[in-house]
Amino acid sequence: MENAVAKVQELVSVLGLKIIAALAIFIIGKWASKLSKKIVSKIMTKKNIDPTIISFVINLVHMLILAFAVLAALGQLGVQTTSFVAVIGAAGLAIGLALQGSLANFAAGFLMIIFRPFKVGDVIEAAGVIGSVEAMQVFTTQLKTGDNKVIIIPNAKLTADNIVNYSAKGTRRVDLVCGIGYQDDIDKAKQVVNDLLAADERVLKDPAPTVAVLEMADSSVNFVVRPWVNTADYWNVYFDTTEKIKKRFDEEGISIPFPQRDVHIYEHKGE
Repeated sequence: MENAVAKVQELVSVLGLKIIAALAIFIIGKWASKLSKKIVSKIMTKKNIDPTIISFVINLVHMLILAFAVLAALGQLGVQTTSFVAVIGAAGLAIGLALQGSLANFAAGFLMIIFRPFKVGDVIEAAGVIGSVEAMQVFTTQLKTGDNKVIIIPNAKLTADNIVNYSAKGTRRVDLVCGIGYQDDIDKAKQVVNDLLAADERVLKDPAPTVAVLEMADSSVNFVVRPWVNTADYWNVYFDTTEKIKKRFDEEGISIPFPQRDVHIYEHKGE
């Protein structure tokens, strides 16, 4: 009987030490995970990294350290953790295969947040649509079109093709084509257009606007009109300049030809 009591006391003392050690490992691991979150967050914030990335990284670090602490604590209690690791690995593989589309969107979103091909507020053309960026999320990007529709694009689709950022630069070139008749004075037409551009305060002086003969088309002599403007003024200048050219050409007697077709009808009288 005394031997049995002694063995029980010895077992309790050994298990008690293991339990205390396991609790200590878990508590230290939990404390280390919180400390790591603060340190990583502070370092990444100083480097002006996007808040979305900071949130993702610190949560990932927290979960990894906590998982390591749990496995170490279980190992201290004598639990075989090899099987746990194998199960977690198999589950991760199965989840990865089931969510490969979502993971591709996540990876694309992560890369976009790092490399910043555009930011919220930029007007971009991508995935076959044009719109203003309203939100950049880990899995999707939200655009608002000119007619106030919201388009949500998966990030993997967004990065699978070219992205045109219309807001990346402070200035843009307006490209217009206008035509005059072959009988009209080319120098006069060019002077009229140059005067219109010079009178518009939104048109930049440097780079200077270009007004030049583009081609001798079937029905007209075509000019390119290419003023430079601030990006915010692009569409207003585009529409206003088109209207002003038409009105001024009318005032100056400069014709704007359009394709015409003459139809000749021949009558054949029956014999």
